[in-house]
Amino acid sequence: MAGTEKLNRILVIKHGALGDVVLAQSPFQAIRKAHPEAKITLLTTKPFAAFLEKSGLFDEVWIDSRPKIWQLGELVPLVRKLRGAKFDRVYDLQTSSRSNSYFRFFPRGAKPEWCGVAPGCSHPHTSPMRTKIHTIERHVDQLSVAGITDIPPADFTWAMTDIAKYELPRPFALLVPGGSAHRPEKRWPAQKFAELAVWLQQQGMTPVLIGGPAEAEAIALIRMACPAAVDLSSKTDFGDIAALGRDATLAVGNDTGPMHLIAAVGCASLVLFSAASDPHMSRPRGRKVNILREDDLANLPFEMVLNSLPLEGDEDQK
Repeated sequence: MAGTEKLNRILVIKHGALGDVVLAQSPFQAIRKAHPEAKITLLTTKPFAAFLEKSGLFDEVWIDSRPKIWQLGELVPLVRKLRGAKFDRVYDLQTSSRSNSYFRFFPRGAKPEWCGVAPGCSHPHTSPMRTKIHTIERHVDQLSVAGITDIPPADFTWAMTDIAKYELPRPFALLVPGGSAHRPEKRWPAQKFAELAVWLQQQGMTPVLIGGPAEAEAIALIRMACPAAVDLSSKTDFGDIAALGRDATLAVGNDTGPMHLIAAVGCASLVLFSAASDPHMSRPRGRKVNILREDDLANLPFEMVLNSLPLEGDEDQK
């Protein structure tokens, strides 16, 4: 089995979504540490390209439009680009049917070393536990197959932006009422978030609302109940969210991408899961992360959320 001997050209594949990209930060750092002199290219999707370029871990970031097999006008140039780069090794952290198909793009006899699950690859991750453990542990185990065992803690200091422009009163708490628009059971009702916003204000914490256009109705309802809440929906980029998480006293939100980033930068967080996701496999990781799970979040009582808030003095839960 080849280890981390000198390799000149390396490709890392990670498409998304945001939570997956956040959970891949430690593996990204480990790959760069193992290959300090290599030219490392990241293949990702457009929403994360500019953000991950800032990390300094990659020499190039390529955008994968993920063309369908019949979209030859996009697929053929991608195949040519992958072949032409003459990668020595690929770390496939996506390990999807799509990324497996990219292994097949390379002709027999000219395939790079490949760390992933593609049939016939040089560094296959064959552990029967890979579908039973958390994403981070799965990445760690996969990288060990290629000789990478030094996995540093995730560091997002590079991501921080200047949030002074928002002129937020301190202390403040982040509320993230969003989630999959087509999965309403993954969202705690906006009315409950409104009650929480009022309670936070009564405790002397300004509620700060994070979301996008899909959360406009929920955020309007929250602000109607709590006019002191600050609405930052559709105003923040990933770097802003990281900086807000760094400075917030706590955060409460549904199982959605921003909560992964907020928790990862050290914010005490409570994340609400429905039956649609398994926190054992994909929960946010951070300094202090509490989890509540209810099959349908509409049935999650306000008092249970209140009692689970990771307030100062509580025992950390990893």
